[in-house]
Order: sequence, then structure tokens, then C-alpha cells
Amino acid sequence: MGLSIKSHSNMYTLKSVAVVPISVSEAWTFFSSPENLAKITPPEMNFSITSGIPKKAYTGQIISYKVSLTKFIRINWVTEITSVNFENYFVDEQRFGPYKMWHHEHFFEKIDDYNCKLIDIVSYKLPFGIIGKWGHHLFIKKDLHNIFEYRSKKVNELFIGD
Repeated sequence: MGLSIKSHSNMYTLKSVAVVPISVSEAWTFFSSPENLAKITPPEMNFSITSGIPKKAYTGQIISYKVSLTKFIRINWVTEITSVNFENYFVDEQRFGPYKMWHHEHFFEKIDDYNCKLIDIVSYKLPFGIIGKWGHHLFIKKDLHNIFEYRSKKVNELFIGD
């Protein structure tokens, strides 16, 4: 897995690239089902969908969650699926939640019939000015890295049993 986070224009962009041992079609089926997000989110985040069992991702879909930022802080997070291109990409954007802005692009690229590349690009901005920047330096950057690393590991476990 490759992961980078860059700072620009008072915001950040995270890029994660992972190769998974499944076809693009299988990856699309798994990742475009919001209910599967809990399976690839670290358990300490206590992730749960609160808007009911969602359908496959579609443009305009609103999904609400509860997630733990720390052991003692549990928050509501609401996202909207703003764009869907079947088996190529979809985009979700935060409407309410911990970030000032969150725009998450999910891309699916075919390598061969049995492997595909997952590319996530997350553009985000933190609230609280300089305090948000310190928080990013002290723990948010590391937390995001850990979340995407966990996700990559879990996807491989789910599909090849490692």
C-alpha cells in the first residue's frame, strides 16, 4: 500500500493506492455497498450507520453514521454520494461531521482479471485554524494513515484470507 498526505492551500490531500486480489467488479460490489464500510473500519472507531441499511451507492444518497474519534468522544457524520460512474469511481462528501471539508474520491482500476488497484484521494480541511493544524501534526495525520492501512489489511484478509 502506498499512502501520502500533502498540504496545500490551507488544506490537505491524502492519496492511498492499494492492489487487491479481486476483480474490479468484485471491488465495486464490495465498496459501493455502504454497509461494508464497518467491515474495513478499525474496531476502536465503533463505526455504525444510523440511516438504516443503505442501498448500493447512488448519486444524491445521504448516509449518516456514528463514529468514535476517541474513547470518550462519539460524533455524528453525514455524507452524500455526489458522483457515481459504475465500476470506475464514486465520490462522497461530508455534509456534517468533524472536518471543515471532506471530499473522498474512490477509483477502481483493472490490473488483470484477478487484481485491481484501489485509489483513494481525500481532500480535507480541518476546523479551528492553527489548532487544527497542530492537531493534524500531532495525531490526525497518523490516525488517517492507520485507518487506510487497516482498510488495506482487512480487504486482503476478506478476499484472500491472510
